[in-house]
Amino acid sequence: MTNIEKVIIVEGRTDKLQIEKLIIENVKIICTNGTLGVERLEELLINYDLDNKDVFILVDEDSAGQKLRKQLSIELPHAEHIYIDKTFREVAATPESELAIALLNRRIKVNPIFLI
Repeated sequence: MTNIEKVIIVEGRTDKLQIEKLIIENVKIICTNGTLGVERLEELLINYDLDNKDVFILVDEDSAGQKLRKQLSIELPHAEHIYIDKTFREVAATPESELAIALLNRRIKVNPIFLI
């Protein structure tokens, strides 16, 4: 198994599927399925060695997403944030080209066909 150095944390499965389509490097995408309890968050930190990875937070631009982003920011202060335009509200509803540019801006390799 190749050593994964980058991790993207998203809210749901549709977000994960949308991002998987775009990226062309070995990145682990973790779904939180909403807000995280302390135990679940500890589990993620340990299981994925998040303190020693490049962590990116990509969540919806709604109240639940902002709450999750705030929670993750406290536990993972080194994480980089990827934002989508508020007009799209949800990661899964964001056009592929917009998502691809947002990922590329954080040094995550994407398939160039999505940059059109």
